[in-house]
Amino acid sequence: MMTAGISPELTSALILMQWGFLAYFICINVVYLALNFIAMFAILRHAREHGASFRVKNFASYQPPVSILVPAHNEERTILTTVRSLLRLGYPNFEIVVVNDGSTDNTLQAVVNGFGLVEFPEAYRSRLHTEPVKRIFASPHNGRVRVVDKHNGGKADALNAGINTARFPLFCVVDADCILQEDSLARVVQPFLEDASMIATGGVIRIVNGCKVQDGLLSEVDLPNKVLPLVQTVEYLRAFLFGRLGWSPINALLIISGAFGVFYKERVIAAGGYKSDLVGEDMEMVVRLHNRMREEKRPYKIAFVPDPICWTEVPSDLRSFYNQRVRWQQGLAESLFGNWRLMFRRNGGMVGWVAYPFMLLFECLGPLVEVFGYAAVIVLGLVGMLSVQAFFAFLFAAVGLGILLSVNAMLLEEISFHLYPRPSQQLKLFLVAVLENFGYRQMTSLFRVIGMVRWLVTLRRRSSWGHVRRSADWQDHEPQVAASGPAAP
Repeated sequence: MMTAGISPELTSALILMQWGFLAYFICINVVYLALNFIAMFAILRHAREHGASFRVKNFASYQPPVSILVPAHNEERTILTTVRSLLRLGYPNFEIVVVNDGSTDNTLQAVVNGFGLVEFPEAYRSRLHTEPVKRIFASPHNGRVRVVDKHNGGKADALNAGINTARFPLFCVVDADCILQEDSLARVVQPFLEDASMIATGGVIRIVNGCKVQDGLLSEVDLPNKVLPLVQTVEYLRAFLFGRLGWSPINALLIISGAFGVFYKERVIAAGGYKSDLVGEDMEMVVRLHNRMREEKRPYKIAFVPDPICWTEVPSDLRSFYNQRVRWQQGLAESLFGNWRLMFRRNGGMVGWVAYPFMLLFECLGPLVEVFGYAAVIVLGLVGMLSVQAFFAFLFAAVGLGILLSVNAMLLEEISFHLYPRPSQQLKLFLVAVLENFGYRQMTSLFRVIGMVRWLVTLRRRSSWGHVRRSADWQDHEPQVAASGPAAP
């Protein structure tokens, strides 16, 4: 092997670095495979225990009332469809609180006109500090829907205002561009009925790009036609059906999507509510709840439920995708480093001793290692220390494991939901699972590195809305009429 005249010390360092990359690669994939097996058993168990016996009507009289919080900032294109979809939920007792966070478009007017709301002199109980609330709207005909109109303060601030307004002990966060299936709320609340120590649950996020929504309900499920949303479809399957389900049975789930999650209100208020100076307020809240409950030595559980589905639109242009991934990585870093006491806590359990270190080493710092690894391959090739055989063997193993994990996620999807049954859809997903390893994965890692750099230089700034440019072409044209429905008690 040629070494291009480099010193023995540098040669030793480069060899050691290669062994380090190999060890890192083995560790991360061992954990991924372990999560896969846990997720497989968890989803089979869930299907056995809930699939056949679960009947929403049987539990209707036991289901606790839920306040659904919909934070909205410049969401005039989707807000009506989202609220209409929520009104169709098969759940006995819930209210919808839309928090208009200083929108500069017609979001507020769309909801007010769409549901026939009028300004209502309701007392605002400020248990969590927020930007000033200007007014509250309610409907004389439909008591389920209210709107809180407030000054702009970011999504976390809007959620805190929603919590202050919420009437019920559980609150469900739903993004203003999301569609829930009719039984999604009942299913995601079910763990609260089964375990008194449950404080938070999350459901599955699916991609609505390519689907059709009619009158607030999903009328046709299909795959996106554009490449970028299509690749994200496979990525979401992988992230939710083993990335999160794998951690849930051992009570080590650190992420509940900000698009769809249910929380016990008093626990969140006791923790201080959402932090408005962070961009990843959703994950930070879950990590902080773990940390606080462990600190107070209270029994608790945080769970992921594999069958409640929330449909959301993902970025279809590169700029929005870049902004989203940079923001996610910032949120991940601030959530973990802001709650570092959780790691290796004496009573930390699996979350403190396994999940947190894994997230820190492999999910947070992993992109840095990956991008550094690509640069190292180039350097090793230039100095003549790159074994071509070893490189292709490593590439084959990395791509092969990536495909294996994606195909396993597709298999879990088939077992649990069977939403993409046509052979052409399966073939499309498989091709994407192969091709995403060449270009998409590297691009995402680079964006995440930029997110880490941005986190370092923008520490402790107030959060802002991480908007994605939306086409909203999956929805029909909603008529601007007042919605009907039973009034909330």
